[in-house]
Amino acid sequence: MKQFEDINYSIWCDFIERDFLENRFQEIINDEIIKGATSNPAIFESSITSSGAYEQQLLILQANEGKAIYEELAFADIKRAAELLEPLYEKNSDNGFISIEVDPLLCDDAEATIEEGLRIVKYLNSDNVMIKIPATAAGYIAMKELTSKGIHVNATLIFSVEQAILCAKALDEGIKESNKNIKAVVSVFVSRFDREIDSDLIIKGLTPSKLGIINATKAYHEIEKIGNKNIRTLFASTGVKGNGLSPTYYIDNLIYPNSINTAPLATIEEWKVDGKKEQSEIISEVKCDEFFAELAENGFNVDEISKKLLNDGLEAFKNSFKELLEKIKN
Repeated sequence: MKQFEDINYSIWCDFIERDFLENRFQEIINDEIIKGATSNPAIFESSITSSGAYEQQLLILQANEGKAIYEELAFADIKRAAELLEPLYEKNSDNGFISIEVDPLLCDDAEATIEEGLRIVKYLNSDNVMIKIPATAAGYIAMKELTSKGIHVNATLIFSVEQAILCAKALDEGIKESNKNIKAVVSVFVSRFDREIDSDLIIKGLTPSKLGIINATKAYHEIEKIGNKNIRTLFASTGVKGNGLSPTYYIDNLIYPNSINTAPLATIEEWKVDGKKEQSEIISEVKCDEFFAELAENGFNVDEISKKLLNDGLEAFKNSFKELLEKIKN
């Protein structure tokens, strides 16, 4: 869509599954609806355990360890997605990426995260793969090191503005050290804030379903201040679950220049029909800060909410990964 190219805005698909790659995925690429894709441990856990597309390969691989089986399955899908997205990457190296996350159990081990990232990139041997790294203390170290070595990075599980700043700084330093055209995204999670506190906001007579967008916008402002055009804000967790909101609510309100929205397939399909197709009005930093102040006055601590959501997110990805490894061996 030409109007989005003008502001360097893209929609990426937050879903990977083998049959999907050979059918609908190719269609939405050809229709110029999406410009990239992402995956995570929860997506692979759902896809591999619920789709018949993996059954034959699972039977062949049963003699291997659980993680080795997972990697054979997941890496094949990522490799295929990279092939399908490669024309987009060749046309514009800001897009055409597929992301795969390092083992979530390594989130507090910088050295092991770096080693795994290097191993995955070497195995996949695709220029348009991004390595996803959770935004933990160890993650910041790994992000800088991997980008400095010429590896594209997707910094993920970002809830607080502080996390966004630390990620952007680490990526900026690494990209500059690399002296290469390395790309990175800072994945700011959006909707989980509203699902976490909307009911409490309503009880206190405050407007619900605003914190996710305002927090993400504040993070966006801080990332843009870094001034590195190879780093884009990626708005993640943008599917709507309840709350009476439009299915495209978290896309329509975050169409910002030099950004990405990675959304579930169902949300993208809704957006294609009914979603907004022009830039959103960017909420000012002043308005963001005023909203945070109003929340604080009413007893809501956004920093504590962010910490809880990060811990919940890390645990959810770890549990999905553990469950997947157990299921594929049974």
